[in-house]
Amino acid sequence: YVVGQVSGSLGAAAEPAAPLARLFRAAAPPVLVSVPGGNKKRKRAEKGEKVSEDQSLSIIQEPPVKAKKARKKEHSEAEKKLSERENALEQADEEEHQKLFQNKAKQKKNASQAITKSVVNSATGATAKQRKRKRVANEAADRRTVFVGNLPVSCTLQVLKSLFVKYGQIQSIRFRSLIPAEDAVSKKVAAIKRKVHPNVKSINAYVVFKEECDAQKALKENGTEIASGFHIRVDTASETGSHDNKRSVFLGNLPYDIPDDAVREHFQVCGDVVRVRVVRDSRTGLGKGFGYVLFENTDAVHLALKLNNSVLMGRKIRVQRVADKKKAQKGSDQSHAPKDRVDKKKKKEKSCSDDSFVGEKANPLKKSTKPKRLKTTPRNKAGRNK
Repeated sequence: YVVGQVSGSLGAAAEPAAPLARLFRAAAPPVLVSVPGGNKKRKRAEKGEKVSEDQSLSIIQEPPVKAKKARKKEHSEAEKKLSERENALEQADEEEHQKLFQNKAKQKKNASQAITKSVVNSATGATAKQRKRKRVANEAADRRTVFVGNLPVSCTLQVLKSLFVKYGQIQSIRFRSLIPAEDAVSKKVAAIKRKVHPNVKSINAYVVFKEECDAQKALKENGTEIASGFHIRVDTASETGSHDNKRSVFLGNLPYDIPDDAVREHFQVCGDVVRVRVVRDSRTGLGKGFGYVLFENTDAVHLALKLNNSVLMGRKIRVQRVADKKKAQKGSDQSHAPKDRVDKKKKKEKSCSDDSFVGEKANPLKKSTKPKRLKTTPRNKAGRNK
């Protein structure tokens, strides 16, 4: 276009519309043009080709996705294995820690037990030592102590002290076998106030000397008559003082209220009586029905045995020898020994017979049915004999 054409075309007296002016005119009515049907098929084919291309692309792109998933799975399995190994290692470490802790606890426990055992052993050793010391001290005190029996109830501390003070310095004197007149009164009070049961006729005492030799000297007072009808019995309180069974006699079926002097008078005919001991109850003071008599010589024992079944205070007493317990135990052991041996032999025989093989027993009455074979001599031997 030339300049001026546009402006000229806009005016009223313009020339016929130029091609540019047509653009600004009113739009012409649309003209419908018929289109053949093959276009739709082409469009559908084009759409189908696009879909097929998309599907092919998707099919082509899917395999790498699956490979990625498989790789992820492989990685997960490896991770699982690693995690399992790590867990196993952690568990092993925990078990080791627990074992170490348990071992430490056991060591501590054993150490504590060892300490307690050592403490207990030391304590038991200390107690054993203390007991041994006490026993030694008691034995030493017993060797310095003298037992005085068959004292009258009226005997006082001064009378007993005046009797033994001439042998040495006395440390203490204790009265025993005192039965109170009433149950409410103690033995100590009964000894001080002399409230003794009326059935009690004699009491005992212990005299403790400061020296052992003085106690041995005091034994000379054995058998002395301290009062009318009371011959005291003096002996050492220690267990070392052995009772001579060869010079003693056992008495049975004695009256319960018998005094010691009655027994002494009954056996005085046989020989010199060293001491008489009637075993009494510590609670009532009455005799238990048996006792012992010790003579000066063994000859008196033979004479005393003849008094068996003799009457003493309305009872037939039983007189026997005093058996030695050690010899009796040895004899019983020897008597049982052969029986035990026989029993052992029998048991062995039984065990052997039970274990051994038992075959068929032969019947001696049954005769064998087999014919006996005749002895035949060989020809060479027969010719020689001829």
